[in-house]
Amino acid sequence: MREYAGDGWRARGASRSGLSSIFMVLVLAWLIIGAIAGGQRHYYDSAPTNCASTGTIAVTIIAGPLNYLGMNPKVGDCHVNVPQPSP
Repeated sequence: MREYAGDGWRARGASRSGLSSIFMVLVLAWLIIGAIAGGQRHYYDSAPTNCASTGTIAVTIIAGPLNYLGMNPKVGDCHVNVPQPSP
């Protein structure tokens, strides 16, 4: 049975989860494409040795399909302050 919910007709008990499900599938597909691009660039062949290589892997995954449109994100340098224990 359908009922009017103020913003349109929808089935009884239905919610807007359909739109959010589609959005989540698109985000997941975007990140998977970015992970594939990182694999094609051999970023996963060895463990990241520093902050810059880890950052490059992360921005490549986040860039997703833009990698195939010519974007080649790289992190050149980064500094992480790691607290040292006092003697």
